[in-house]
Amino acid sequence: MFIAIIGTGNVGGVLAKKLAGAGHSICLGVRDIENFKGKDLLNKNISVQLVREAVAVSEVIILATPAKFTIEVTRSLGDTGEKIIIDAMNIVRGQGPDGFTTTTSAILANTSTRNVVKCFNVTGYNNMENPVYEEGAIDNFVAGDSEKGIQVAKILSRDIGFANCYEIGGNDTFFLMEQYALFWINLALFQGYGREIGFKLLKRK
Repeated sequence: MFIAIIGTGNVGGVLAKKLAGAGHSICLGVRDIENFKGKDLLNKNISVQLVREAVAVSEVIILATPAKFTIEVTRSLGDTGEKIIIDAMNIVRGQGPDGFTTTTSAILANTSTRNVVKCFNVTGYNNMENPVYEEGAIDNFVAGDSEKGIQVAKILSRDIGFANCYEIGGNDTFFLMEQYALFWINLALFQGYGREIGFKLLKRK
């Protein structure tokens, strides 16, 4: 797939490397192609363009910027048409888009495409870089009304090594996804368990 990643911090950077390694063509969307974080990411499968140009050449857009810039970043994408947007962001400590309870709802309010889902937000970037533990690979989760977006998120989750990507529900579960992320953050950072923890859904036979 041709994928634009907006945001080259920990999450965006890891997703770029992992997805490029799985054979996808990644275009980093930045405001200044001469001066941006993540120059070390560039290789034969990872290029860089201004945000609108990156979106124009891509089928899928992953947003991984600080949540407080959600509206600004979404409006900078240009024409999203029927493209898929995957939201990998969370509102933490009230630092989010004004007037919205989730970053994903803010995206939907500021773009034309309805193919918006939330994924890659419920665990740390270290678990995206290496989702495999001694007991096996951990699981990922996705939410949204867009069946097209959900199927793509599942493919990309598998490509970076998650065991499964479970559907949580539609657009009405975006808030639940962010709360799940905060649950992981609480355990990892505030309760002292550390970042090397992950979740797996177990089913009794």
